This record gives sequence, C-alpha cells and structure tokens, in this order.
Amino acid sequence: MLTPREMAELAVKTLDGKKARDIKLLETTEVTTLADFFVICTAGSTTQIKVLADEIEKALEDAGEKPHHREGYRDGGWVLIDFGCVIVHIFLEEMREFYNLERLWTDAANVDLSVLLAP
Repeated sequence: MLTPREMAELAVKTLDGKKARDIKLLETTEVTTLADFFVICTAGSTTQIKVLADEIEKALEDAGEKPHHREGYRDGGWVLIDFGCVIVHIFLEEMREFYNLERLWTDAANVDLSVLLAP
C-alpha cells in the first residue's frame, strides 16, 4: 500500500512518461479535507486525455490502489480520477485555463517536481 505522497509521485511520473504538459502537484492537506494531493496536467487532445487517464489508473492499480471515482472520461475536456487521498485532473488547455485550479487552490503548497520529471 502506497502513502498519499507515493501515489501522487507515481501519478506525476506516469503523466510525464506519457508526455503530459505543465504537470503540477499541489499538497492540499492544510487547506481541504478532499484530498492530500491534487495532480494537475494538460493534454494535447481528447485522445491523449484518455490515454493519460488509462495509464494513471493502470499504474496505480498495479501498485494496489484502485480509483474510487472517475468523471469526464466520455466528455473529453477534463477527466478527474479520485483515488481518495490523491485526485488527478487531466485537462485540455482551454479547460484548464477556464477552471484555473491552481488559482482556486492558491493556498495549497506547490510541490517541487524537478527530481521527478525527466529533463
């Protein structure tokens, strides 16, 4: 069983490996009871959103973590995958700009991903 941080880091590495853009990891433990971490990224197309969502679910399920809930998979512009302590948001660029979760959760700590992301 993974810790919330290990789950979030696995999600970040998986997204990076599948060429997600502008990946952010917000530690939300001090600002909400919804989750310990939000993982946010941008995809280039609805097809890539589905690939990223499928890969995240597979990677975390292989590590013993099943999602509690998934939204938006059929709609295409924003997929949310809820693993309980980690929530993954995969957006098309225009949807990400519109919802601007980073601004909404500005009090959350922005985790440095330089050691996790490929150069």
